[in-house]
Amino acid sequence: MRAIPIGQRVRTSLAAGTAAAAVLAATAACTSATATQGASPGPGHGTALVVTTADGAVRGKAVAAADEYLGIPYAAPPVGALRWQPPQPPAPWHGIRAAASYAPHCPQPSSAFGLASTSEDCLYLNVFTPGGARAHALLPVMVWVHGGSLRTGESDDYDPAGLVRQGAVVVTINYRIGALGFLADAALASRPGGPSGDYGLMDQQAALRWVQRDILYFGGNPGDVTLSGEEAGGLSTLAQLASPGARGLFQRAIAESGTYDLTQQPLAAAESAGKAFAAKAGCASNTASCLRSLPVSTILTSQNPVSYTPDTDGAVLTQSITTALASGQFNHVPVIIGTNHDEYRLFIAIFRLIGAPVTAANYQAMIASTLSVPAPVATAIAAQYPLSRYPSPPVALGAVATDAIFACNALTAEESLSRYVPTYAYEFNDENAPEVFFPPVGFPYGAALASELQYVFDLATAPHSASLSAAQRQLAAAIKQDWATMARAGSPAPGWPRFSRAGQQALSLVPPRPQVETGFAAEHQCAFWALGASS
Repeated sequence: MRAIPIGQRVRTSLAAGTAAAAVLAATAACTSATATQGASPGPGHGTALVVTTADGAVRGKAVAAADEYLGIPYAAPPVGALRWQPPQPPAPWHGIRAAASYAPHCPQPSSAFGLASTSEDCLYLNVFTPGGARAHALLPVMVWVHGGSLRTGESDDYDPAGLVRQGAVVVTINYRIGALGFLADAALASRPGGPSGDYGLMDQQAALRWVQRDILYFGGNPGDVTLSGEEAGGLSTLAQLASPGARGLFQRAIAESGTYDLTQQPLAAAESAGKAFAAKAGCASNTASCLRSLPVSTILTSQNPVSYTPDTDGAVLTQSITTALASGQFNHVPVIIGTNHDEYRLFIAIFRLIGAPVTAANYQAMIASTLSVPAPVATAIAAQYPLSRYPSPPVALGAVATDAIFACNALTAEESLSRYVPTYAYEFNDENAPEVFFPPVGFPYGAALASELQYVFDLATAPHSASLSAAQRQLAAAIKQDWATMARAGSPAPGWPRFSRAGQQALSLVPPRPQVETGFAAEHQCAFWALGASS
């Protein structure tokens, strides 16, 4: 059997107590003075909604029981000479900056997961707090990193009102994506022979440093930060676990569906792809000046049309995520990590929508192309996943790719993490979860990739509206409570067992109430993928 690899300006955090309380009180006094001198707040937007940060004062808006501060810059616009450079501090401002609407998000084509944008001035974040949070004790902070294959996505789409009602301060961020965020090219290295790429991960760290410096002014505790994200955001969360530069910037982590790419490409391979990009974009000279002068539209049309991944650049990531987790050389914090039962059916649906449906006739060929394996390997996999076992070829291929790309990688990560830190595993198992990103496709989506997001956030901007049943709303309430409890206490609900390599207990997120499960490895045939899939 030939094995198939499964997945290829900072301030010290203030602990809660008299020092933090004193700073909080001083901040409130300073805020009132600033608002009195420089603001003419309208109805419902009085001095209580003005916060003075290290860069300047912002005025948010009150929405129901929450206060929102939208479009706050955490780094300078990465334009001109700052394109493909580490993020720099934002310019301070005078007076009170309006923070009542979202700022532009990072350049990307239009998709189901994000609106088209060509604005490189996009390094902004949003803060959501319980109404009057600054008058209360310091609250746990949850920082959310959006998904979108590191190519699409935006902070605007995630309304965290349910988490805020649980008593958390929530921060959602934009970060550079696509070629602008993850292009590695020797011409862009900060020094000769030095690393390049992973600028999006650097942005995330800059946002986390902003949280360390400024979240106290919003009533959040900089010593109690949970980094979380889904798909590319989940992968980013795992990357930050492995990154030396993120040490101390967060104290818990929640990674949803982020285990699809645990083995990062080496810098040399990434820079080779970067050189090919430069030639395609019209910079055959492959100079930094040419690359930094390219129109954004040219970059978008020349970049990888499917997805981007980090690379082991030698600075942000010094080793692959899977290596760091296995060796214990990562930032030791409690982790919730999990996947959805039918992750890859979302991509099978996309195949159908673009005119490439999975059929009995092309089943083995689709296995080969999806997993990038030769025909004999695809034959062996098809024998392990015979069409007779599934209601349709799309569902069969969905099972193959879910197990090979997501599920068994998750199990590997859980086993590694649990050796060093408290680890809580889950599988989202609501087979009737509404699909809000794509239309019906003739086979059930099941618990597809991103289907759990509507149980954590309000996704009012999703392309297809849907409502949850009473049982699903009960599950959503349980998930929000567990996520917020993790942020507050470092562990979820008491009924959620810690994962261990021996017991392999996980929580099945199924309506109406989550249940403990132990059959994940068998369900997803992880022994087969661990041993290899060819003769």
